[in-house]
Parts: sequence; structure tokens; C-alpha cells
Amino acid sequence: MFAKFFHTCRAKGLSVALSEWLTLQEALEKGLAGSSLTQFYYLARMILVKSETEFDKFDLAFEECFRGISSENEIADRMLEWLDKSEMEELAQEDARRFLNETEELQIDRQDVEEKFRQRLKDQDSEHNGGSFWIGTMGKTSFGNLGGNIGGVRVGGKTGYQSAFAVVGARKYRDFRDDRVLDNRQFMAAFRKLRQFSARLDVPRTELDIPGTVDRTCENGGFLQIVMEKPRKNAVKLLLLFDSGGTMIPYSSLMNDLFQAVHKSNHFKDVKCYYFHNCIYSKLYKTPECENGDWVDTEWVFRNLDGDYKVIVVGDAAMAPEELFSDTGNYRGPNGGLSGWEWLRLLKRHYKKIVWLNPKMAPKRMPWREAETAIGDLLPMYRLTVEGLNLAMTELMRGK
Repeated sequence: MFAKFFHTCRAKGLSVALSEWLTLQEALEKGLAGSSLTQFYYLARMILVKSETEFDKFDLAFEECFRGISSENEIADRMLEWLDKSEMEELAQEDARRFLNETEELQIDRQDVEEKFRQRLKDQDSEHNGGSFWIGTMGKTSFGNLGGNIGGVRVGGKTGYQSAFAVVGARKYRDFRDDRVLDNRQFMAAFRKLRQFSARLDVPRTELDIPGTVDRTCENGGFLQIVMEKPRKNAVKLLLLFDSGGTMIPYSSLMNDLFQAVHKSNHFKDVKCYYFHNCIYSKLYKTPECENGDWVDTEWVFRNLDGDYKVIVVGDAAMAPEELFSDTGNYRGPNGGLSGWEWLRLLKRHYKKIVWLNPKMAPKRMPWREAETAIGDLLPMYRLTVEGLNLAMTELMRGK
């Protein structure tokens, strides 16, 4: 059983060293988990997991290995389906805020509630919504979700009053993972790494130089001597190239978040944004619709946006090999006599700092994704996740 758990943890992406595994075995021999599966869970997580970003991976591995072990608090899939009332969550949240404002602190007998919960699990054989006895939703019972009770056991669903002392059937750490797709806030946090400050500006000295002021004041016998300096500005210039349409349509919202995050960051020296379909050819489009004629020459971009621009290409690289390698592979517009592959090589030759972000990048190279593999060999390619974006930003800021 434990050997399977070790291999499952690794299969889920946890980096479990042999020394850590031996430490867990030693802890078990000393009886630190007792005979409790719950205590074993926390003991194993404490020893094997190095970061909260891996909690969800650990939970998945633990559930896969030990779900067959009977538990008096085990929740059947059928009951979780009964309790799935996501369409009522907004109403429940409003009721929760109103209810908490009207309710004084209550004394809850936790042991009594847990005993009743175990008994309901044994006896309940149907779905219940409302009411005050069975495990259900939107009622006054101590068990279920979206209901009006303080200090019970939440089963599935989302938190309402945040007062339950036990939660069953929820993946609490899903949002902690560093391999999930990003949201706007995480984009903005990652883009803060794209900063190269410069004070070489022909502007007045308007910012207080705190270290200089301290030094000058000390040198002046303690009499305050104010020192001002020129404001430092981020010297990073950014060129964004978005794949638009086709297989990228499911990622439209994600692309919009990335675009908005760049412009909300508001600290780049310059930002330029263009679009393409599947691969970059002789034209770059001005809008996501990629309409013929509403474009600029790619060579014009090379001439007018110098090699100091840092380039982020966003696309799924999901194209047939002939679209990438044939000089007639562009079926949406002109290709200037060159293949997409050759245009990408020109892009790399002109811009020294360039990365490709892929929202559906395969975890390992697949033989049927020839185009993705080829582009990944030419340009640094990263999966569009928290971890991948941070690695990409680090690559863009790496020294020559």
C-alpha cells in the first residue's frame, strides 16, 4: 500500500526524495500517526510536501491510494451530486451575510454534531433541499451546504457563513497549484518582473534620494541636507504577438486577461500588440479579427521596433506541419515567399529576447504535434501557467 502511495505521489508531480520517504516510514514506526487515517494524512503531507502549491497534487495522490478504505464519514458520489446546487450559490451568499449580522455567537457541541452526521450518512437514501434534519441544501440542517446553520459539517459546495468545523468532499487547494492557467492578478504579478530601471533621463531631479540624504546629513554634522535624484523609469519595451481564431477561440478570455494585465501594469516604456493566425507570416494584423488588409508588414515591424523589444508570442502552435514549413502554407493571407518557419527564424534573429507562451502545451513532446515541437526547439516555449509565466519572465530578463 505505501509503495503504491510513493509512486502515485511522484506520478502526480510531487518531487518526493527517498530520504523524505524514509523519514515518513520512521515516523510511522514511532506511532506518530496512531491508527488514524486522518493523522497519517497530515503527517505524510508535513513530511513529503515542500510547498503549498503542491497540496492539491498530494490530495489527489492520497485520494487515489486510500479511497478504498472504509470511513464512517465517507461521502458517496451520489450524495455529492444531490448537493451540487451551484446555481443557488449567489443567493446563499447574500442570505449568509444577512444571517451572520443577526446571529450572536453560539455554543456548538462538536461531538454531538459529528455523531448526528454519522447517523444521517447511514440512514439517508434520497436528495433533500430545505428542511432541518437530513444532509441537504438551503435548509436549517447542520449538514450540507448553502443552508442557514452555524457550526455544522459542510458537504461539497462553496462556503456560506465560513463557520463549519468540518468540510467533506472539497478540493481546498486546487487554486494553490502552480501548473494551473492564470488569471488577471497573476499576470500582473508576473509582469512586474519585466523591469529594467534607468535614470538616464533629461528631467528635473524630483525624487527624494533617501540613502543620499542620510549620507549627506551625516557628513554635514547632523544638519539635514536634502538630496534629490532623477526619477527612475522602466526601460523595458514589450512586443506582444497573439495567435487569434481557430483553436485559440477557447482561450479568448485568457488572452484578454493577459492583454489587460499588460496595459494595467502601466510601467513599460512602450507596448506594441499585433495578431496572427496559427503562425507569423509576412503580415501582422492590427485586431484579433485578423481581417485581410487590416495589417502591417512584418518587415515594417522589424524596421520600426528595434531589437531591444522583448517579445512574447502567445499561441497554441496547433497547426499542420505544412502550415509551418511550406512557403505556401498560409491560407489566410500572403506569406512573402517564405514559410512560417523562416519568418520565425527572422523574428528570433531580430529580437534577442523572445519567448513563446502556449496555453495547451503538452507535458511532453507528442509525435503528432510536430509544429509545436519544432517551434519549441527554435524559441523558448513555456506552458501558460503560473510556473510557466514566471519562468518565461525570468528568461526575458536573463543577461546576454
